[in-house]
Formats: sequence, structure tokens, C-alpha cells
Amino acid sequence: MKKHLSILLIVCAFVVSSCAGKKEVMEKLSDYVNPNIGSVHSRWFFYTPGAVPFGMAKLGPSTNGSYGNANGWEAVGYEDNHNSIEGFACFHEFQIGGVMLMPIVGALKTTPGTLENPAEGYRSSFKKENEYATAGFYHVLLDKYETKVELTATDRVGYQRYTFPQSEESYILFDIGNKLGESGAVSDAYIKVVDETTIEGYVVTKPEYVKKYQPDATVNMYFYAKLSKPFNDVKTFLRADSVSSTREIKGVGACLAVQYETAADEQITVQIGQSYTSIENAKQNYEMEATDRSFDMVKEDASLRWNDMLGRVKVEGGRRDDRVKFYTGLYHALLGRGLANDVNGAYPKNDGTVGLLELDEDKQPAFNYYNTDAIWGGYWNLTQLWALAYPEYYSDWVQSQLLVYKETGWLGDGIANSKYVSGVGTNFTSLAIAAAYNCGIRDFDYRLGYEAALKNEIDGQNRPAGAGKLDVAAFVERGYCPYIPSDDYFITKQDEGSVFGASHTMEYAFSSYAVAQFAKSLNNEADYQRLSKMASNWENLFDTETELIRPRMLDGNFLPNFDPMAAWAGFQEGNAIQYTFYVPHEPGKLIDKVGSDVFNDRLDSIFVRSQKNTFGGGKTVDAFAGVHALYNHGNQPNLHISWLFNFSGKPYLTQKWVRTICNEFYGVDGLHGYGYGQDEDQGQLGAWYVMAGMGLFDVKGLTQIDPQFQIGSPIFDRIEVKLNKEYYKGDKFVIEVANNSPENIYVQSLSKNGTAQQSVSIPFADVVNGGVLKLEMGSEPNLDIRQ
Repeated sequence: MKKHLSILLIVCAFVVSSCAGKKEVMEKLSDYVNPNIGSVHSRWFFYTPGAVPFGMAKLGPSTNGSYGNANGWEAVGYEDNHNSIEGFACFHEFQIGGVMLMPIVGALKTTPGTLENPAEGYRSSFKKENEYATAGFYHVLLDKYETKVELTATDRVGYQRYTFPQSEESYILFDIGNKLGESGAVSDAYIKVVDETTIEGYVVTKPEYVKKYQPDATVNMYFYAKLSKPFNDVKTFLRADSVSSTREIKGVGACLAVQYETAADEQITVQIGQSYTSIENAKQNYEMEATDRSFDMVKEDASLRWNDMLGRVKVEGGRRDDRVKFYTGLYHALLGRGLANDVNGAYPKNDGTVGLLELDEDKQPAFNYYNTDAIWGGYWNLTQLWALAYPEYYSDWVQSQLLVYKETGWLGDGIANSKYVSGVGTNFTSLAIAAAYNCGIRDFDYRLGYEAALKNEIDGQNRPAGAGKLDVAAFVERGYCPYIPSDDYFITKQDEGSVFGASHTMEYAFSSYAVAQFAKSLNNEADYQRLSKMASNWENLFDTETELIRPRMLDGNFLPNFDPMAAWAGFQEGNAIQYTFYVPHEPGKLIDKVGSDVFNDRLDSIFVRSQKNTFGGGKTVDAFAGVHALYNHGNQPNLHISWLFNFSGKPYLTQKWVRTICNEFYGVDGLHGYGYGQDEDQGQLGAWYVMAGMGLFDVKGLTQIDPQFQIGSPIFDRIEVKLNKEYYKGDKFVIEVANNSPENIYVQSLSKNGTAQQSVSIPFADVVNGGVLKLEMGSEPNLDIRQ
């Protein structure tokens, strides 16, 4: 029943010339992946090179993960500009972090130390020239210990290999009982020596978002570790406390270190089976995925898997930096939202118990269950990419969401071990389910999916905070969500309206449209009519005086003393200028309200001015640096705006500005990767670059009954998408781009499977049925090209 394709090594052959003649060099697509790009001010789950696509075991170095974060979302974990490492963590997910290991040589210290004073703890400095990261592998030389660390992983087993110097005091530290990344405070932890090569344990955490939405819930992580060499001695301690020689320790702060006498360049490998359900299942995950498999074998397999998945979309041409941006973005899109079930199908349920996935005839899980951040904005990047090239993952994602619905009666927004972790207080899960169905991904219980999606759009009664959309009843009954000012931007319970009433109105209108299409597909005409009317509720906030979206108050009047540039004043992570364009499902209506000429002039001028501040927050390093700007590419509500010219008669301006954003917002270094310290949110900004680089995008997030892509300005000369035959008719879809260059950004002509067209639209079905789209590019716009 599971639709996973076989693992193949996908390589690209590049012919290069030299003075000695021509030679062929085989290059893997992962050679273009640089995980360090954009890692300054990045989130906890961003930097985990020791992982496979969508894996549970996500290994990476921690430079400040032990600092935690106050609100559960701030940048913490690894930053490219830091120069010391405190350890190497195994769990990296939204609101989930734990199980950190660290090799130590010499005196054993009981605190990690700080970035400012690394010598006071067990952290070690390192030099950037001694660090290397790619998809599936990481290594670094720790200066303090003269020890090399290498990381890789299977789906559920993390591998750490240490090359020690000669020493009578070499340690491997298991730092388990302390907050890490987004884990929040630790409420319990346990570590036990089973024998001289086996250590097991768990950590129980209270992430900030779980505390907010399910105060009594916890997130649990379990591990079962096998050492390649028996140790000589064991030390246990609570962080910053005295050291003992017991063989187990329990409680907050629990740490355990095993001691070795090592020869020069001696290697010791630790294989860490991981689980969210039990130590026994962590052991079974280890036995199924890691028994008799060396570090080098797993490293090679991880590379094969990454190149197989990256190879679903192969590009040729463009500048090398373009390919680096493209495949690093694709890597990030395939890294987040990781596996949460064990090999036997066990998975963590919302109520804290353990569930069991349906098993197929081979006693394997019929689908995989995944943790996930909110899908807020993901329909303008991730779900489009999943639908096109990774539909089997999209299907699993939907089924994962429906597990929570079946258990609780509500769709979650984000979920961490099935616990509600509503990142932004809204909920677009219903839109993403509807889009999957309308794209032809239907191997889930779509009638249950429709039931859940409809409820998500219309039902506010007894709605739990973790399901988001707490003001949805006001939207349904009033036709808009009233703006109720508050100093608490993260207020969770206001039935009559909310502090983000205006942006919620825009968002709920869009998701109503999506579920209306779902209803029509299933011949639910009454629901279709009702939801379609709700889809136009955004018009109730359109102020004809300012020709902008303007918050309405509880009394029905528009917000007085209206400042269109004021961030957070009725708009979540944005302002009225940005959210006025948030009508992706009915762009024609929005354009008609001001006229196409005025619309185009205003939008074009916004991009002209926004180019001066790198399309958002300029060089300010902050996730919210651009919320006060005219346009903010670093945040989700803006990501469709540059494509709206396709609907206003000037698609060449979409071609111009999308290509410019790709060139200037995105970079190839630690600081300038995704803007400057912007919030990449589990691959969303990377996936946007991937779609834009291919020249395919849908403003409507593939939510129409017959979805269509809009065509932009492909960066590359040839793009080949490998299609999943278990979902789609075609083998591959190819885009061939003639006369392409950094200067030739405008489409001159289009043909699909040999038939010329002037429209920049192409049905999703035509793409996944396979074929060839040919584009001719030039340096001047072709004004005859239309939507």
C-alpha cells in the first residue's frame, strides 16, 4: 500500500574542458547543498545536516541550543557566525529538541559553558575551515579536544562517530535532562547503563506552545544507544552538580558520561535509536535500521536517498550560485516536518497514549505519521512542491492530520507528537487537504477529510485553542472578524473577534474558498454555496476611501486613525498594505475594485521601493524585520504578491520581479541566505525559490477544482520533474528554456507539447500527465503574453 519509490543514486554529468582536453566529471546534486546558507539567526530545526529526507533522527551541532528560548519560536540552535559547539543533538523538530551528545578529552566538566566563555564548560571552539556540511553528513574538528566528530543518520537512528586523540580520559557525554532548542523546560529525564556498550533513557519536556495550548501535555523523547567499544568507567551528574559513579540517574539536569582510554586517531561510533513512544521501540528502531550497518554504510545510503529525492527535480544551466540556492532550498523543503512513528507503526497520540498505525499485508505501516509546524503560508511553496514531485509525502501528511482529527474531533494547526502547537492561531490544514484532493491525491479517507475541513471552516463551538481560528464563529456570523485591540499579540481566546481580526478575515475567506471547491468536487452543493459566499467576506473589510483592507471594530465601524503601515494593528505579522493583496482566490475582484492600471502601478511601485530594502527587512537580522515594510518576502502573507501581475494584464512584471527576488532576497552565505536572518519556517522560503526557479507557481495554492500553475521566468535552461506514476499518468515533465540568461528574463513565446499558446497558465493536470513546455526568453517584454 505504501507508495515509496526505490532509492536510486541520481547524479548529473557535467562535461568540462581543460587545456588537456575534455573530461567527464560526475557530480551529485547534493554537492550543491550548503546547509550553512542562512543559518545565522535560524530556527532550531533549520540546521540538521545529519539526517535523511523527512527523517526522525535529525542530527546537528548545537552552538546555543541549551540557551532555549523564551517564547518557543526564537532563533536558537546553530548559527554560522558562532565559533564554539556545546554538543550534537539528535531530535530537531518544531517544539521538539533533545538527546545531546558531546565527546570530551581531559577533565570532565558539568556545564556546557557559554559562547562568550567556552573554556568554562565542556563546549569547544572550532574553525570554519575544519567544518563541512551537506545533505546527510556533517563533520567538524573540535579544537579543545583535538577530536573529529562526524554525523549521519537513517530514518530513526542517529550515528555519531568520534576520532579521538591519545588520552587516558576520553569521554562521551550524554546530556539528556536539560532544555534544548524549542523543547521548553524539562520535567523529567532518565539515563541508564544497560551494559558496557548500551545506554538508554528518555526526556520529558514542556514546550512553550504545548504549555499554551495543552497545559497538561508533555513531549517525550526516548533513546537506545549502542557504543562500538566497551567503556571503562561511568560518571553521572545533574548539570552543575557533583559527579558520582552510579550507573543510572533520574531527574531534571540528568547527564551521564562514559570514559575510555583511547589511542591516537581511535574511532568510536555511537548509534542512537530514537522514538517518541518508548525505549523498547527506540531499541526496535535501532535493531531494524542499524544492526550490522557501519557509519560509512549509513552515510553512503543517506547520500543515495538525498540524491534520489533531490533528483525528482533536475535543473541544468543557470549560474552555479543559482543551483546552490535551488538545491539548498529543496534540501530544506525535504528536511522539515519529520517522521514520528516507529518501525512497528507505534506513534504518540494527543492524549499521551501510544497508537498503532494501520499495517499493510507486509506488516508495515500503511502510511507514515509526521510531526509538523503549521501550514500557514505553506500553500505558496511546500504543498505545491509536494503535490508536484512528492505526492506520497503529501498523502502521508494529510493522513497524519486526520489521525489527530479522529482522536480529538478537531484538526490541529501544528502538531508536535500529536500535541497542539498552533504557531499563529489560525488553521489552514483544511485548505491543504482540499488542495491535495483537487490535485488528484485521494488515497486517504477523503470523506473524513472533507468532514474535518468543513468543521474547521464553520464551527467555533467548544473549539480548543490548539485548533486555532477561535474567532471563526464571528467570521461566519458577521461576515468578518472584528478587530479587538490588545497588548497581548498572542491572546488565545476571544470568541467575538481578535487582535488579528483583519488578517483572519482575509485568511478565512481564502480557506473557505478552498473547502468550497472541495465541496463542489464531492457534489455537496449547499456547502459549496455557503462557503463560496464566505469566500467573499474579505470585501466587508475593503475600504473604498483608502482602497485598502481596513480593520472593522466590534461596532461595525472601520478602525479610526487608520495607519496602513502599522504592523500588528489587526494584522498578524504584517500591515494593511501587505494584507490588501491577500485575496489569492479572487484576484480579479480585487483588481476590479481599483482598476487594473492603478493596481499595476501601485504594485509595481511597491516592488521598486522594496528592492531598496532587499524586499523586506533590509539587513536587519530579525524574523519580524519586514512586518512594517510595503512588502516582506521573509514572511508568509506576502509570498504570492509578486505573481499577481499575471492576473492584472502584465505578466511580464511577475517575470521581472520574481526573478529579481530570487537574485537579491536569496543569497549563498550564512547571513544572507533567506533575506537577512528571516524565518525560513521548515523549508517554506526554500520551496518558494524552487517553484520560482522552475517558473511554476499557483497564487491559489492549487485549491481550484482543476488547479492551474501560472508560468513565470525560469532561472534554468532545462528543468525535469520526475513524476510519481502511482499518482500521475506522466513519467516526467520537462521545461526547456531557450535564450535564457540573467538579462533575458521575459517570456517571448510558449508552447506545450508542440502547441503554441499565449497564456501564462498551464493546468496542473497537463503538467502531471507529462510532456514538454518550451519557452523562448528575451530582454524585453512581449506584451501579447497574457493570463
